[in-house]
Amino acid sequence: QLQLVESGGGLVQPGGSLRLSCAASGSTLASYAIGWFRQAPGKEREGLSCISMGGNIISYVDSVKGRFSISRDDAKRTVYLQMNNLSLEDTAVYFCAARPTVTRTWCSRTRAFFSSWGQGTQVTVSS
Repeated sequence: QLQLVESGGGLVQPGGSLRLSCAASGSTLASYAIGWFRQAPGKEREGLSCISMGGNIISYVDSVKGRFSISRDDAKRTVYLQMNNLSLEDTAVYFCAARPTVTRTWCSRTRAFFSSWGQGTQVTVSS
């Protein structure tokens, strides 16, 4: 059974950068589409980005386009979320999620499609 562990969160000043990692165990990551989500206090969990099996399809929510970049290294069974130019509004717990797929042309930022979730990593942007 696939298990996901996020890491790389922390405290950063506005304008700073962080790289989050989502490490998989228990199964190969190569057959999964991956999504990154975040949840701020009192808010719904928001889909930020997704990457298809093989990395052919990538999608971002408008609020992070041009600032965040998703990538995957299936040999290391890890998916990354590079976050640049962070702002106070990016403060949240960040989660990765996986969905098994047989197609290289699917990814989604919709929470309901994903069955495996990590425990989350806290990102705090503060001066």
